[in-house]
Amino acid sequence: MRDEGIGSWTARRARSSPERVAVVHGDREYTYADLHGRVRRLAAALRERGVRRGDRVAYLGGNHPALLETLFAAGTLGAAFVPLNTRLAAPELAYIIEDSGASVLVYGAEQEGAAGELHDRSTVRLAIPVGSGGADGYEALLASGAPADPDEPVGLDDTCMIMYTSGTTGRPKGAELTHGNITWNCVNVLIDVDVTADEVTLVSAPMFHTAALNMTCLPTLLKGGRVVIEPRFDPARTIELFATRRISWMFGVPAMFNALAEHPGWPGADLSSLRVLMAGGAPVPDSTIAAYQKRGLTFLQGYGMTETSPGVLMLGAADSVRKAGSAGRPSIFTDVRIVRPDLTEAAPGEPGEVVVQGPNVMRGYWGRPDDTARAHTADGWFRTGDVATRDPEGFVTIVDRAKDMIISGGENIYPAEVENVLHDHPDVLECAVIAVPDERWGEVGRAVVVACPGSSPTEAELLAHAGRRLARYKIPKSVVFADELPRNATGKLRKADLRAAYGTP
Repeated sequence: MRDEGIGSWTARRARSSPERVAVVHGDREYTYADLHGRVRRLAAALRERGVRRGDRVAYLGGNHPALLETLFAAGTLGAAFVPLNTRLAAPELAYIIEDSGASVLVYGAEQEGAAGELHDRSTVRLAIPVGSGGADGYEALLASGAPADPDEPVGLDDTCMIMYTSGTTGRPKGAELTHGNITWNCVNVLIDVDVTADEVTLVSAPMFHTAALNMTCLPTLLKGGRVVIEPRFDPARTIELFATRRISWMFGVPAMFNALAEHPGWPGADLSSLRVLMAGGAPVPDSTIAAYQKRGLTFLQGYGMTETSPGVLMLGAADSVRKAGSAGRPSIFTDVRIVRPDLTEAAPGEPGEVVVQGPNVMRGYWGRPDDTARAHTADGWFRTGDVATRDPEGFVTIVDRAKDMIISGGENIYPAEVENVLHDHPDVLECAVIAVPDERWGEVGRAVVVACPGSSPTEAELLAHAGRRLARYKIPKSVVFADELPRNATGKLRKADLRAAYGTP
């Protein structure tokens, strides 16, 4: 087998454990033999339609087996997979399609409107609807593909996927992740989490995000376990699946775990099969940890980012109480340093920037060599921009986030992107977006706006303006008006002053 990448994983699993169940979706179960057969036919059909090594294949849709099949089929052909966030607005999606140069778009039925617009205004030449019974639909495409193995030579240094992360200058950047990046990240997870071949992993967080796809779904399939794919998170349905599907591993953001613990069915839920709860996207509140400890459950928490495939640090269950608030220690094949501005090692307890090196760190930002260079030190360490401290035992605690990023319900929101949109309103002279605490989402955005002289925009007008350009989760939840924004002597905005003045709920 000349394919060393993840496109070969279904073939390798079908060879070693064809009868085991790989994917559960609704009432359907697919064995590894089934999954491989579908991937082979999809790859053959895409190749017949001109997809070749180096092409980009995008996927726009909710959690569905077709997302995995498209990823594996693209990898089989040496093409790159581009997952798209369904919560993005049409202009945002169009930018990503154009930036990546994706020529094929596979999309869910619920995304038909957005897909049609993308097909008309982008590089997409072939759009394939999932769930359509027509001749141009996904299942018809699979049926048309001859089940032959292309055996394309794919190496670990070849590009596997391009995952877009919001940009601090208002434009998202594509993290170019190689097959080796994804493979080594999975190896880290297999060791850190101690994944078993009998794992039953619930995947209800969005698979277009790196955590659900790369931290739980792919490691489970590599190990030979089964993934239970749900289209979306629902507390009642999750509690049901714990019992009926005997879920052993689940990833979620704190808001998901809070919703579970607050559901009326929680006190009587059958949790006997649960082995691993993994939380990410934001620190887990002490109250949430306590609610799960009462049921005999603990969290694995960690720290990572799209650019690192994503795992960097992991806090194991054994230390989750003793080291609450920490992001843990470095994953086994990932090196982490905490450095001063001159890149010398910070002392224990001294705040410094987190820099990362390892086989899971991205090749670079797609088509952005200057951004890639700026994101790395001269000797190749990736600069996260996040500030942390390390204690004498090696546990790392994140104390500030990169470039004022807001994390709301596990979604990353970069203020600059939102500010750029608000600035386009004719009545806005200046604006800044800050985070304010929120009981449900952890934190949400608040816009501080200076209106143009003689104008008087309302909160509703500005939020409606933002809603036409941005995904809903990026829209600030409130707007406050100010006479001016605080700046230092060089004109730089003092966001600390803004947070002090306007950062309370």
